[in-house]
Amino acid sequence: MLDKLITSKTRLKLLIKFFVLADNHGHLRGLAGEFQESTNAIRKELNQLSAAGYLERIIVKNKIIYRANTRHTLFDPLQKLIRTYLGIDEIIDQVLDKAGDVSEISFIGDCAKGEDLGIIEILILGKNLDQDYLINIAHKISLRIGKQITIKFNEQYSLQRIVLFRI
Repeated sequence: MLDKLITSKTRLKLLIKFFVLADNHGHLRGLAGEFQESTNAIRKELNQLSAAGYLERIIVKNKIIYRANTRHTLFDPLQKLIRTYLGIDEIIDQVLDKAGDVSEISFIGDCAKGEDLGIIEILILGKNLDQDYLINIAHKISLRIGKQITIKFNEQYSLQRIVLFRI
């Protein structure tokens, strides 16, 4: 749905990265590697998003770090749009409500790369997690949003991930 409105796959990946959670940030080369895109494609989109005021640029030790501009008037609507597109609003609310002591929820796999292939892989970290409840709620939400949801618990995951919630 959103990929029909935003035709640049690189821009969509960047919007997902920065607007799913305001704490997410990145720099040019890191983002290029993360999304397996050329630095020129990433630079072009970062420049346009920054010029429009959607992203902030912060210089740290000769590196330009980008993050969402939470003071932009469209930050909240964009974040809601991205979260709705990914189908995570309900997931996070349900998980935090009854799942145990959750410390982090992250997208992993294709979803973390900004690709919507109909499968959402989620990594949940925490203590005393009610795994049966989480698997059950994932199945219910999966039926509602029309996407398969796979959950992994307390695993070391070194590949790309997008943090959705962190305490």
